[in-house]
Amino acid sequence: MRVGIDFDNTIVSYDALFHKVAQEQGVIPADCLPTKLAVRNHLRIAGKEDIWTEMQGLVYGPRMEEASAFPGVFEFLRWARDSGIDVAIISHRTQHPFLGPRYDLHASARRWVASQLIDVDRPLIESEAVFFELTREQKIQRIAAWQCDYFIDDLPEVLWAPSFPSTTVKLLFDPDRTHKATDAGMEDWAGIRRYFELRCSTRH
Repeated sequence: MRVGIDFDNTIVSYDALFHKVAQEQGVIPADCLPTKLAVRNHLRIAGKEDIWTEMQGLVYGPRMEEASAFPGVFEFLRWARDSGIDVAIISHRTQHPFLGPRYDLHASARRWVASQLIDVDRPLIESEAVFFELTREQKIQRIAAWQCDYFIDDLPEVLWAPSFPSTTVKLLFDPDRTHKATDAGMEDWAGIRRYFELRCSTRH
């Protein structure tokens, strides 16, 4: 079994970090909810789109190391490894920010994977199974090339893209239940693990 997983907002949660950085910069009110979406919406409504864009470069670049994995990610990856499931990270992000200093955003993400997704100094995902593509279409091509049996992503526009491989089962990571119309939604990583445990048990 081969399982591909998106990275940003699927493995990594940025809510607390975006709120922290926005507070440090003094660009949000005290009552702003501690979520990435709330910070983004406030800045956009306030006409501060450039501040939001540059903040993304900072968070996905040098502040990346402060980001946290969603609860249950480590447990799922350990279980998958011990169950003989091949797991890859397949994501897309630009190489450099659109505004501000030209941080290497791919290198920042790889450093996070290498330092965070480990189990007693052993990587939970090998470096050769970590792919950061420059565009969404290249990401979908990689999903097909890696022959994913399942793919987990927080973006419906990736999973339901016309070019998405028809042989890959779509799993939408949707912790906030934003996309209630789909039956492929998964609210948390504990649920994702249960989903795969059931499928593994039916193979025997």
